[in-house]
Amino acid sequence: METDDQLAGLYRGIILEHNKAPHFFEKRPEARYVVEAFNPLCGDKFRLYLDIEQEVIARATFHGYGCAVSKASASVLMTKIQGLPLADLAELLQRFLEAVARGESPALDTDTAAFAVARNFPGRERCATLAWNSLLTFARDVK
Repeated sequence: METDDQLAGLYRGIILEHNKAPHFFEKRPEARYVVEAFNPLCGDKFRLYLDIEQEVIARATFHGYGCAVSKASASVLMTKIQGLPLADLAELLQRFLEAVARGESPALDTDTAAFAVARNFPGRERCATLAWNSLLTFARDVK
């Protein structure tokens, strides 16, 4: 069972900041690609809006609703992929997902490291990886 101190630690720092003021939080139904991210177990639901130009993610935004962890994680994801070559997308996503699954700080940066603790909280790992998994499915299909 989660203790109050453990839960407080999970929501500190990066997660609280990105939940309160998410980056690239904008509905754009006119985007070239719209990726659905939905967790039926908890009801978190986001749409990821992507424009790709010359094999580079020119613009990425998201919109929807979910817990602090899933919203903050989607915000960090959108920040990471702005201007990213499409060829590098799957690798970035896979490194993050593997690190969260192992409960290790991802070898990306401090923003993504905040989500490694999610593995210690049943159900929160899915929240932390929701947008990343959905985008990985898209990345594999778009090739």
